[in-house]
Amino acid sequence: MKKFRKVLDGLTTSSPGGGTMGSPSCGSAAGTPTTAAPTPKEIDVQETLVSENFQLCKTVRHGFPYQPTALAFDPVQKILAIGSRSGGVRILGRPGVDCFCQHESGAAVLQLQFLINEGALVTACADDTLHLWNLRQRRPAILHSLKFNRERITFCHLPFQSKWLYVGTERGNTHIVNIESFILSGYVIMWNKAIELSTKTHPGPVVHLSDSPKDEGKLLVGFESGTIVQWDLRVKKADFRIYYDEAIHSVSWHHEGKQFMCSHSDGSLTLWNLRNTSKPIQVTFPHGKIQKDGRKESCKPILKVDYKTSRNSEPFIIFSGGLSYDKAGRRPTLTIMHGKAITVLEMDYPIVEFMTLCETPYNNEVQDPYAVVVLLEKDLIVVDLTQSNFPVFENPYPMDIHESPVTCTAYFADCPPDIIPVLYSIGAKHKKTGYSQKEWPVSGGMWTLGSHTYPEIIITGHADGSIKFWDASAITLQMLYKLKTSKVFEKPKPNEGRAAELVDDDPFAVQMVSWCPQSRIFCVVGISAHIILYRFSKYDANTQIVSLEVRLQCDPEDVISPSENENNPCFSEPHSGSHSPQPHHQHPVSPGGGTPESFKDSTPCLKVKDRVVRVPPGYQAELVIQLPWIDGEPPQQISSLDINSAYGLLAFGNCNGLAVVDYLQKTILLCMSTLDLYGAADPYQRLTRSPRRNRQSTSGLTELSDNQQSVDMERSKSPTSDHVNGHCTSPTSQPCSAGKPRIPMGPEGPRLARRGPGRPPFRKAQSAACMEISLPVSHTEESRENSFSRSRSSSVSSIDRDTKEAITTLQFGESFGRKSDTLPTPCLWVGTSLGVIILIPMSIPTDQEERMEEPVTIGPCGAVLMLKGSVLRFGFLDCMGAHIQSPYEVWRDLNAPEDPDRPRKRKLVHYSPSSSQDTCGEGHLAIVCSERQAKVFLMPSQSCLFVHNITESSFVLRADVVSVWNSVCLACFCANGHVMTLSLPSLRPLMDVNYLPLTDMRIARTFCFTNGGQALYLSSPTEIQRITYSQEMYDNLQEMLGELFTPTETPEAQNRGFLKGFFGGNAHTFDREELFGEAAAGKASRSLAQHIPGQGGVEGMKVAASGAVGELARARIALDERGQRLGELEERTALMMTSAESFSKHAHELMLKCKDKKWYQF
Repeated sequence: MKKFRKVLDGLTTSSPGGGTMGSPSCGSAAGTPTTAAPTPKEIDVQETLVSENFQLCKTVRHGFPYQPTALAFDPVQKILAIGSRSGGVRILGRPGVDCFCQHESGAAVLQLQFLINEGALVTACADDTLHLWNLRQRRPAILHSLKFNRERITFCHLPFQSKWLYVGTERGNTHIVNIESFILSGYVIMWNKAIELSTKTHPGPVVHLSDSPKDEGKLLVGFESGTIVQWDLRVKKADFRIYYDEAIHSVSWHHEGKQFMCSHSDGSLTLWNLRNTSKPIQVTFPHGKIQKDGRKESCKPILKVDYKTSRNSEPFIIFSGGLSYDKAGRRPTLTIMHGKAITVLEMDYPIVEFMTLCETPYNNEVQDPYAVVVLLEKDLIVVDLTQSNFPVFENPYPMDIHESPVTCTAYFADCPPDIIPVLYSIGAKHKKTGYSQKEWPVSGGMWTLGSHTYPEIIITGHADGSIKFWDASAITLQMLYKLKTSKVFEKPKPNEGRAAELVDDDPFAVQMVSWCPQSRIFCVVGISAHIILYRFSKYDANTQIVSLEVRLQCDPEDVISPSENENNPCFSEPHSGSHSPQPHHQHPVSPGGGTPESFKDSTPCLKVKDRVVRVPPGYQAELVIQLPWIDGEPPQQISSLDINSAYGLLAFGNCNGLAVVDYLQKTILLCMSTLDLYGAADPYQRLTRSPRRNRQSTSGLTELSDNQQSVDMERSKSPTSDHVNGHCTSPTSQPCSAGKPRIPMGPEGPRLARRGPGRPPFRKAQSAACMEISLPVSHTEESRENSFSRSRSSSVSSIDRDTKEAITTLQFGESFGRKSDTLPTPCLWVGTSLGVIILIPMSIPTDQEERMEEPVTIGPCGAVLMLKGSVLRFGFLDCMGAHIQSPYEVWRDLNAPEDPDRPRKRKLVHYSPSSSQDTCGEGHLAIVCSERQAKVFLMPSQSCLFVHNITESSFVLRADVVSVWNSVCLACFCANGHVMTLSLPSLRPLMDVNYLPLTDMRIARTFCFTNGGQALYLSSPTEIQRITYSQEMYDNLQEMLGELFTPTETPEAQNRGFLKGFFGGNAHTFDREELFGEAAAGKASRSLAQHIPGQGGVEGMKVAASGAVGELARARIALDERGQRLGELEERTALMMTSAESFSKHAHELMLKCKDKKWYQF
């Protein structure tokens, strides 16, 4: 434990607010203590966090594997593996068993092969490398790799219970790899030996390899050109060769080994009999009809076929593709032919691969298929083959995160324990039906609920306006509840309305969310410059949604003289008292009482339903706030939002200004430009500019400034963190515009309306954030993500770009608005893109009845503080270093039946900064983090205690004050991929890890921290990656992860019978070691392939040693397994001995009985 003690008396610094300049990557080495004004109080904080408390690692990945390429299933262990184009492998078992592995090369996975019931997996990658993964540990690792140098891998086949892997190549050769040593055998089937010498053309790449069910010594080799060869491995020559005109895509055996079926590029299926291989015994075009001229219509290729026999019914023939070309627009299909019945299953996405699940792992037994796993480009489905209507199984994995593209995320750890069951019960009523009643067939592995679990919820916002609540407890993910924000609005007609002009594809796309789990108040910010406020209720209700319009656009060049009866709220002079707003109940509501003629045609982007609607239980919309179009100019997207249930207030801002709404009284309290917020406390020396009027133009950057230098400076400016996280983004990158604002009239009104030498005119300009970033909600998402800019110009004190000063972050809380305050009052902390912090004090009635009737009073601007870079986050500590949470209202159901004995009253929970200040006096610590700096201020003196320059070469994308190890720290994520934690309040660096070498727009937009040392981001358009930066969770991770491998007895092969085995010719004596071993086949050429030992053994020991089981426990388990097998062997030996003795005894008795008999007496 490190004890930090700081006495403020007498401490001075030559540059208050400055700090030690940092290194290029991680900023200064320690927080620099500074003070602007000495104070007699002593701050005594015991900092318990040290560097050893932090360790960064990935925990689990949720969602559908992005761009899948391969599929494999272990029929004994019952686990599924999916390979992807980026080199990732997801291994799935029962719910909770979900593992992600990544090839370091990043090469696409071409094929997967399980070593059935052995706890191992072979992957073949596009860089012509084979990898052997050890699955007997919770975090799989590579044991061996084999890199082919001269040939490209096209197909692999591993026979059941064999240690020799057949590898086909693009040149048409077939190599054999020893799985145990991962070394090539000298035995090679060369393409020119496989085909006849008289053949003049190359047969093409190997597209199929399989051993005959009838004889393991016969290998069927399929070439792309249509050539099929059965190779006798013993005598090293071909048994037969088939030359077919159409290219082959796949081959499937009948279990008896006398027939096999091929799928071809012309949409045909051919059935071949080994007795006569000169021509197929059957050729069918399942989807090809005969045309009027007698010819077959052309069909698409059948990419794969499975020919599976059933004990109690006709065989199953399952294939993908084969549809006729003339039916344009038809969806991809999977066809199931069962006897004479043909069932065509249409899929939502193209089929990547499918696999038929059978009861037996042996290929020479009746297969009895029971399900088909279909891997689509964006989904995974499993079809039940045991029912005639072929229903699908309900998928227990969260594979539909990307149902609509994810546009924002939020992560809440240590939620109230009752919120998850409540959300689940509401969401369960809307689940789909019609699924198979059988259990999910992928049921392998083991997973138990660990001891280090607490309620966690992840919220995802989507491009279609939907919101999903996920239960993320215990590193699993399960959908709880889905909310559709589009139901609040009327359906927009195609290419009509303001929304169509602003956002063509996704007018309801979610930019950000704000959720209070305690009060269950939920706020959604949409791309069409709208905010929806939801309340939670367990009861359905009839409600009419209240709509407010806020004109948050400003252009002081077009100041409109306010009317004499103007009652708009404003900042008044400090000595003139606060000005109270008048409630507005009109629909829609405008910030002012009078409306100029130029505003009459203003309309919002979307039309709110203006009738009474029936809303189901769950989250019910109460209020919609919209920014309308003005003079044909679109509203700016909202860049910041905060809501406080205890105050009943909602604040939001954009690059034009700030608005505060009383959602209890449904009134607008404040609507001001950012410039007007300062009043007389403007910290910048603003330059005057020419008085020419600049109307809105789409010409872009050229009108942003008067000289090319500032244009270049603006181009080099990076997006701010909140903008990056979806806050000021637009699919169409609409330019920031400014309309004709209402300048509030108060004691300062005339002064604000005049433009003096220190107050330049507003310019219609596009904000840097809006200009550089677009919200990736369309199909061009990947191309947009790579346009991420890391450069950022240094802070510019000369404000020629003041019109682009956006409100970047907001926070309600109990604080001290002025230095002279002695008691904390409700305040709104405002942070801007120029690094300015403004405190706005408020007066809120405390009595419940008064709160609904009396207006909230907003005082004049209080403190103005400064940082380098755009402000990202606020946090508050008491003088003992404990985190001060924002006050909140305890949830109450407004739709519940009234109980006269227990009237519903507002119950507020406050965390006052002075509650634990007996020894430290009044006041609290304010933590402010910007893109470049972190500062700690002492309130109310506003003196800067500490400053830390986080980064000089990059900028911070996300920062949060989080709880970890029963303490608090500041967690930061930078654009250069660094994840950092700083102690509080001293801002000592505790961890700095270069986690992501390259950060794209998607990660930057969705990265978020939460309590307990956890964070998440969208690692691909379809997957959520969770990470931890806590050593405690890192240590307990092994206990939390599922076991992929469970010791399971391999099913015994069926007894074929004496006559069938004798006459069937199945050579059980086939010894692959004898053929492929070094003694018989020799060594392969060293230049052909290179063996690379993996780190699996070492890593496995490290992982196991760090877990709860440990290597010793694993050895003991292995010993127990071996002892169990030896025990079974001993029992079998004893039974055989007993049987032999019995047989000897009966034989001796029979001999004695028959010894003296003559032959004719028998």
